[in-house]
Amino acid sequence: MVLGLRNFTDRTQTGEALLDTENGEELMHVQSGIDIVFNTFPRQSHGTLYISTKQVIWLSDVEKDKGYAVDFLSISLHAISTAPDSYPVPCLYVQIETEADEDDSDYLDSASNAIQNLSKIREMRLIPSDPTQLDTLFQVFCECAGLNPEPNDEEGEEHDWIFNTDQIEDEEAEEEGYNSHNPANSLGQSNGNHDLARSVLEVGSLP
Repeated sequence: MVLGLRNFTDRTQTGEALLDTENGEELMHVQSGIDIVFNTFPRQSHGTLYISTKQVIWLSDVEKDKGYAVDFLSISLHAISTAPDSYPVPCLYVQIETEADEDDSDYLDSASNAIQNLSKIREMRLIPSDPTQLDTLFQVFCECAGLNPEPNDEEGEEHDWIFNTDQIEDEEAEEEGYNSHNPANSLGQSNGNHDLARSVLEVGSLP
């Protein structure tokens, strides 16, 4: 079952993310000064990112009752995006698997511009105050994604690493209609599916 994005408000007495340590969840990385964007919704500022062996958690530093989480099993790809035509500032682009239907008409409250159904959110951008932190975030994502293989993965199967078009152009050069966009501005990892790998290379062209 794909859980997708969800609200997360569990904090310790000191305001940090409360993990399920009794079931083996471990904290891998904490990064302050992270803004977050979902789909085309407005940017939410001033938060702290907690990356554990199981999930990615963002907690607002301003509103203590606001936070979001997504399991690594629900993340289909992540990529560094630096192309201005994709997003104005460098960010870590994350694609989220959902079980929601294609009709997104009910996930937005038009009166308040608030997200009503987080389970329909398919895109997330993490924006560090210091862009040089993106490489570290990417590597931690890769490590944790490796700890959470797809349930139907064959034993020993590894995720595909995508650095540029050369890795998939040779075997798909004759595929009609395939053109990569801004590969120099994207670095990503998919779950081994070439369709997703292609998406990583096309992050620079996403609306």
